[in-house]
Amino acid sequence: MPKAHIIGLGRSGVAAARLLKQQGWTVELSDRNTSTSLQTCQENLQQEQISVQLDHTLSLEQTSPDLIVVSPGVPWDIPILKEARAKSIDTIGEMELAWRSLNTAPWVGITGTNGKTTTTALTAAIFKTAGLHAPACGNIGYAACELAIGEPATRHPYDWIIAEISSYQIESSQDLSPQIGIWTTFTPDHLKRHYTLENYYNIKANLLRRSQQQIFNGDDPYLRNIGRDQWRDAYWTSVLGKDRLLCPPEKGIYIENNQVIALGDPITSVASLKMLGDHNRQNLLLAVAAAKLAGIDNEAIAEAIATFPGVPHRLEYICTHAGVQFINDSKATNYDAAEVGLAAVPQETILIAGGESKEGDDTAWVKMIQAKAKQVFLIGEAAELFAQRLHDTGYKHYEIVGTMERAVVQSFQFAKQNNIPTVLLSPACASFDQYQSFEHRGEHFRELCLRLS
Repeated sequence: MPKAHIIGLGRSGVAAARLLKQQGWTVELSDRNTSTSLQTCQENLQQEQISVQLDHTLSLEQTSPDLIVVSPGVPWDIPILKEARAKSIDTIGEMELAWRSLNTAPWVGITGTNGKTTTTALTAAIFKTAGLHAPACGNIGYAACELAIGEPATRHPYDWIIAEISSYQIESSQDLSPQIGIWTTFTPDHLKRHYTLENYYNIKANLLRRSQQQIFNGDDPYLRNIGRDQWRDAYWTSVLGKDRLLCPPEKGIYIENNQVIALGDPITSVASLKMLGDHNRQNLLLAVAAAKLAGIDNEAIAEAIATFPGVPHRLEYICTHAGVQFINDSKATNYDAAEVGLAAVPQETILIAGGESKEGDDTAWVKMIQAKAKQVFLIGEAAELFAQRLHDTGYKHYEIVGTMERAVVQSFQFAKQNNIPTVLLSPACASFDQYQSFEHRGEHFRELCLRLS
């Protein structure tokens, strides 16, 4: 019986373990951490004859598996994985494992620095409206291996797989080849892991090179500049009209006279999209492009757009108290996403920011704070760093409050006293200093806002 070792006891690691067990593998799963929740998960999996070791790091001196599967959070270049590959042990990511079981269905693979989640959710909504069995997976919806468990024996075979795929998942998925590949945006991010912008670009480009059809955001400066030479056969989008396309209009998806035009067809009015922000117009065009290439009719596309509510934790309206509305943008985990979030809010606002800081250029974000934020409340590890940065630029309307609890209460009080209509959580940081994930952070913000009543 072949033996598999899975590194990482998160949702994707557990799904990979269960899939391999179903396929007849002997499965061992390890995590270098330990906690009450991990111990509970360990007990549940061991009842399924899946061995789990906590506070453990894999050593190839102790065992020699036939397959190693890594969860997305595990760096691809750690010594044990380099050693495994040098020994010709099949070493892949959870997304690649799912691909091996699900590659009879066509995939839409969506990557990019920002905009992935909204584009994935809207794409999946359009496909669903068209009557297709096309679930979203990856960083949204299901773990990819969850879709493979029991498929197709216990459910209708998938018409499409709509996958949000991060650079971490691409890096460990050498064979994953979507029918349609989408690249939303490209700005510096994850450089602690990928080291250089060139390396980060090449990882994402690998997915698009393996895709049969490519769709690019033609308004992204980096992609536009490099795409003139490298991606001449791709489909391109632009919110600025057909004259900005890097392809013939019949291969373009663009906005003209407030109408979405795709491959020559008028689809719908831009006004039918309910989400805040100009950036969401670009996400809209990318999703429409995928739908058109998949052969979905214009009426289904228009209907899905008109009824799409948006994505949790991305400029998500929470509630209004005493005339103050609260917006959850917890998914804004870098400077570029946070700048977009702040720009999307139409009124002057109070900003809650901070967390685990990331590398990147914060210049545009700071300028947007100066233009839009009447007050900034800073939380988490990055609070002092951000305070110093704002101080150095001459911005004085900030306060270090440390925790989300204090930030929500003080922002509400400040908003009422100064007649400011909006409080926006848009952290510009990862969440791992205080939370398990950006979702955990956003849910806590939601809970605190609702508690104000």
